[in-house]
Amino acid sequence: MGYHIDLENITLEVYKQKLAVAWLPPSRRILQERLSERLDYFREADIKNLKELQKLLKQSELLKKLSELTLFEGDYLVILLREINSMLPKPNQLKDFPGIPSTATEKLAALGIKDTKHLFDKVLTPEKRQNLAFESDLSLELINELASLTDLSRIKWVGAIFARVLFDLGIKNVRDAAGTDPVELHQKVNELNRQRNYYKGQIGLNDMRIFVAAAAEVPLEIV
Repeated sequence: MGYHIDLENITLEVYKQKLAVAWLPPSRRILQERLSERLDYFREADIKNLKELQKLLKQSELLKKLSELTLFEGDYLVILLREINSMLPKPNQLKDFPGIPSTATEKLAALGIKDTKHLFDKVLTPEKRQNLAFESDLSLELINELASLTDLSRIKWVGAIFARVLFDLGIKNVRDAAGTDPVELHQKVNELNRQRNYYKGQIGLNDMRIFVAAAAEVPLEIV
């Protein structure tokens, strides 16, 4: 499948069903208003999937014209595009992961591997991880750790620091994340944060619910 979710495989009807029950931050709950009416507009315009919808919404002139329709007044279309884009998170830079020695990221950078998307194809299987450990002159343990951090980084809104928090809590991959109880995770994340001061303030329970739901959408690729 690849590093990201394949938006072409998500039809508008499937996306409508997902949005209807999704945990969304307050700034994006407008997406659940007039849901069928709005997404059916695009379906009737022969937009078949999220990839096609994303491409359409990236056309600034067309976006402006659509925003003039009563159905799409306000910031709805901009917020919709942001939500779709968030399903394709930007790769994390390997140097930004707490706890990874700079000597290790420098060795990987010398091989052209600077972020999690670069690393992804190199760590998909145990054999590939073993080969990379040999090629980079790094320990297999460290390569396995980076593979875990890379897998977690494929979940939307998971930055380098939060990937480290998850890893330190024993959540090593997308499968672990999708199977986590959000209430329990909320407690553990905030307790670890109090101990290590990764973030200012607390992470909300709704954020954890969004995270677990997002993890369930990411294809299982690294084995």
